[in-house]
Amino acid sequence: MSHDRASAREWVGLAVLVVPVLLMSMDMTVLYFALPFLSASLEPSATQQLWIVDIYAFMLAGLLLTMGTVGDRIGRRLLLMLGASVFGASSLAAAYAGSAELLIVARAVLGISGAVLAPSTLALIRNMFHDPGQRRTAIAVWTAGLSGGAALGPIVSGLMLEHFWWGSVFLINIPVTVLILVLGPLLLPEYRAPEPGRFDLLGAVLSLAAVLPVVYGIKEVAADGLTPQNGACMAVGLGLGVLFVLRQRSTESPLIDLDMFRDRGFSTSVGVNLVAMFALVGFLLFATQWVQLVYGLSPLEAGLWTMPAPLAVVVTTSVAAVLARTIRPGYIIAVGLVVAAVGFAVMTQLRTDSPLALAVIGSSVVSAGVGLAMPMTADLIVSAAPPERVGSAAALPETSNQLGGALGVAILGSIGAAVYTREVTDATSALPSEAAEAAEGSLGGAAEVAQHLSTGAGRSLMDSAGEAFTDGMNIAAVAGGVVMLAGAVGAALLMRRVKAPGAETGTDRSRTEPVPTSD
Repeated sequence: MSHDRASAREWVGLAVLVVPVLLMSMDMTVLYFALPFLSASLEPSATQQLWIVDIYAFMLAGLLLTMGTVGDRIGRRLLLMLGASVFGASSLAAAYAGSAELLIVARAVLGISGAVLAPSTLALIRNMFHDPGQRRTAIAVWTAGLSGGAALGPIVSGLMLEHFWWGSVFLINIPVTVLILVLGPLLLPEYRAPEPGRFDLLGAVLSLAAVLPVVYGIKEVAADGLTPQNGACMAVGLGLGVLFVLRQRSTESPLIDLDMFRDRGFSTSVGVNLVAMFALVGFLLFATQWVQLVYGLSPLEAGLWTMPAPLAVVVTTSVAAVLARTIRPGYIIAVGLVVAAVGFAVMTQLRTDSPLALAVIGSSVVSAGVGLAMPMTADLIVSAAPPERVGSAAALPETSNQLGGALGVAILGSIGAAVYTREVTDATSALPSEAAEAAEGSLGGAAEVAQHLSTGAGRSLMDSAGEAFTDGMNIAAVAGGVVMLAGAVGAALLMRRVKAPGAETGTDRSRTEPVPTSD
């Protein structure tokens, strides 16, 4: 009916909602091209460099669920404005951080503010778009921002680094957050649950306390292998995760209604999100370093050559919204993940002397496949939630996205790093111990060491390091492809009877919404 259809104001408001998701996603990958410059300026240790990259995503993953519930209580638009304010301020702090420790702290605050900001975007889409077809289109646009942001991060990084210092990659956030603060109150409605119940503070503490030890343990396994210490750390996190689940089952006002996981479309979609972003974000770090440090492009050239990847996401998210009218979501998701696996297969053929087109095609096909799958998962998740709990439900796809991306960087990165370190050792045997350690730690470290060697010795080191890095990249691509194929099989089997939201009746099955508060 006509009153279910969104007006022009909602569609313009959608643009305001996509911007923070774009920023949040970009900040996961914006440092990829900046790492060599950052390493030269701040001289972080190998562990500090990992924390600079990963702490942002870990804080996001740990706090999204809590912040989604807070938005249901205090107002989703208000939470969006608060998140934008802190995001801008912490971006400024990161840009001018004078040490690795300060940058890690600034990135942590960025992650916290991203968690404050992010859940409101998808929740407000549910509030603003009641017609199932329009909502699928809106979520496809939102997904393009989420997935495309991760691919745009290196492009923005390359453009900024061509003219400015490494900290400039964060400054782009500031004018955009100001724009959100100005336009948000004008275009976005305010929604909050009419009877939210008591806030589950213990559950909030447990959710964060469960995530951080697990991901910290994984990072340490990636760096040092499995030891009693990091094994115990992961076990503590998993134990706290069990306590969190028990708490959610026993409290009257849980952070997340676990009964929603009985819906096969809902639970499988959360898992698909984690799998897709595990492979996509985890592998993107390899692709950006390969075109810059192995193929030898400048940051700007490398950034421009990654442009086809976000364009592929935009195209396939639009295609997914059209296909959903006639094809069940499980099959669309499965096809998307198979397409992504084909992209990984292309990347396994990459060599140090391969044409640039091979890397561009492979990464674009991976991105296209993920773009086809993810609009379906987000729609199924927010449509399964009761209206008063959309904020906490909307945090779940983003939690799985961020945690999957962070784990991908840690696990796929550790696979590639193990191969790299093993193969580059012969080339560093004649170097002083400190230089050898730096060159064996990463491809960026090898590039830094090579600058201080004679032309011939530096070229020899970079040739060996490039071959070792590419071999590690090939093996990580095999792992990413296997994960994608497993996800495709799971989606096709588990979701074969799941219909798109509204397919049964042509309307949203949870039509009743909280009464909007006054603007």
